[in-house]
Amino acid sequence: MAVLLDTHAFLWWCEDARELSRKARKTISEDECFVSLASLWEIALKISLGKLGLPSTFSRYVPEQMALNNFSRLEIGFRHIAGCADLPWHHRDPFDRLLIAQALEEDLGVVSRDTVFERYGIRRIW
Repeated sequence: MAVLLDTHAFLWWCEDARELSRKARKTISEDECFVSLASLWEIALKISLGKLGLPSTFSRYVPEQMALNNFSRLEIGFRHIAGCADLPWHHRDPFDRLLIAQALEEDLGVVSRDTVFERYGIRRIW
């Protein structure tokens, strides 16, 4: 099974944070995992706003973690963006809306503690 990591799931996995559920840990360690460019953009934005810090620079930390954990990058395509136009407004966060559209288009489960993903018919792992 392949899954898409929500931004917090990616960061918590990289930090070995205790907030990550046991089921999420098991899924990430056993399944093929994708990290969306939307999540990487969200991380970069939060760093620039001073809301997030990483152990090293973004341009070093993210590629190292992606390679270390064998995560695949999920590019943002036109179909993903177009999918956002058809989504109901259960959620207003633009980054999550793009993740939802990507998960639907690519038939991926999402590792996230955010229950709103389920309202879109997405298999949420937590």
